[in-house]
Amino acid sequence: MKRGTITFLKLAVFIIWIAVLTMCIYWLPWLGRTTVEMYPGYAHLRLPILFGLYVTVIPFTIALYQAFKLLNYIESKNAFSDLAIVSLRSIKNCAIIISALYIVGVVFLIIENAMHPGVAMIGFSILFASLTISFFAAVLQELLRSAFEIKTENDLTI
Repeated sequence: MKRGTITFLKLAVFIIWIAVLTMCIYWLPWLGRTTVEMYPGYAHLRLPILFGLYVTVIPFTIALYQAFKLLNYIESKNAFSDLAIVSLRSIKNCAIIISALYIVGVVFLIIENAMHPGVAMIGFSILFASLTISFFAAVLQELLRSAFEIKTENDLTI
């Protein structure tokens, strides 16, 4: 992979992280206040929902960090290594954790009778996206593991 492409991908990971961090600091609290002002009957849900969203940011940040590390491994010509496999496993696990947190959140909102169709669409979109990322990370992890085993066998035969 070309150096410019890797630099672009690293920049993209960093910009995504900054955007999510900015959203968590500024936009989510504002959205919570505005929603409570518009729908005072749901004021008791503001803090649990914000807490759930903030907890979701933790595995997302870990996954972005692992993606950054994976790009560093590719840049240093160390893509076929145990370290890359571990990074992909971490990304897969973080995506599964995000999916589980959103499932818990959807169930919580259904129990509280507060599941708005727009919220459901956003929640299910994030759930589907994280499950897709988990699936592709698992596939890439297995492919990389196979390639690493073949590389190791070839290194031993030479």
